[in-house]
Amino acid sequence: MKDAAVVCRELRCGEPVDLRYWAEFGPGSGPIWIYDLYCRGSESTLNNCSSRGGHICAHVIDAGVICSGEKPRLTAGRHQCSGRVEVFHGGSWSTVCDADFDQQDAEVVCRELGCGIPVEVLGSAAFGRGEEARLVNGSDSCSGRVELQYLREWGTVCAVGWDMRAADVLCAQLNCGSAVAVVEVDWFGEGSDHIWADVFDCQGKETRLSQCGISSWSRAACSHKHDAGVICNGSSMAFHEGRVRLSGGSECQGEVEIYFRQDWRRVLLDSWSLSEASVLCRQLGCGSVLNYRSSPSTTGHKHMCVTGFSCSGSEAHLGNCSSAQPVNCSSGEQLYITCSGKQHNTYQ
Repeated sequence: MKDAAVVCRELRCGEPVDLRYWAEFGPGSGPIWIYDLYCRGSESTLNNCSSRGGHICAHVIDAGVICSGEKPRLTAGRHQCSGRVEVFHGGSWSTVCDADFDQQDAEVVCRELGCGIPVEVLGSAAFGRGEEARLVNGSDSCSGRVELQYLREWGTVCAVGWDMRAADVLCAQLNCGSAVAVVEVDWFGEGSDHIWADVFDCQGKETRLSQCGISSWSRAACSHKHDAGVICNGSSMAFHEGRVRLSGGSECQGEVEIYFRQDWRRVLLDSWSLSEASVLCRQLGCGSVLNYRSSPSTTGHKHMCVTGFSCSGSEAHLGNCSSAQPVNCSSGEQLYITCSGKQHNTYQ
């Protein structure tokens, strides 16, 4: 489907609806140019994807795709036959102004979507304001600088109004899982278009940003040096996120380090309890916790540490506990832990 998404985008035919194999649209003729195609789904043309050629392949297995075309869609509703009306136009999805949209227009939309007849036509952005969203300049489509399209204009999002809950919703909207990090501008560079100063009041359970409460939609005084970036767990960049290790001791004893927001960081002692210690030893496959204390080498290991873990004690992984936050290492003592011993390692 990622390959098909690029085909439909290049042809300006909307989004992929279904794939077809074994030359269901009839066999082609002449050379077979592409074999083993690999697209991330965000490319603008197939030429931007990697592939192999020259493989012996028969036309009886020519690939096919069905694109959505210009059929409208309903989003942010409770089911597939209710929601905000969007149409694919000019290479992207756009909303429809309610000023000239009436019952007859709604009848056409419902008929085209196979949704019967319209029960009610709602205006005033009843299903939330429309937006397109993307992550750019990352290693794949699930990491990068946050950009939103509003009224056909793309713009970056000011990090001042951006948090992990909004990032979780964006990752879900992009089919990229959940967020593992909100990063600063030096990760994915500065944008060049508009800067949207939205403050997203998300609870984290929404499936689209348009379902969150939004305030301050404007071109506010926020420079591109504060552009927000996000890494979702569907990205290859998130592979090590949440891993833990012990240093300066033995395999099951030492100073605690966790890979947090794309870097190894020490953990501060201040918010640590027996519950978190139990989870850590379990994650390392090191049995139960014997003791934890201040690290004997509290000198600055890195410029940032981590604090704020809150576990019940039954979790298998620190990543299942409530989110921690980065802090300066000089703000507290760093953690040293001793676990009972090495067991079968499943979670590290």
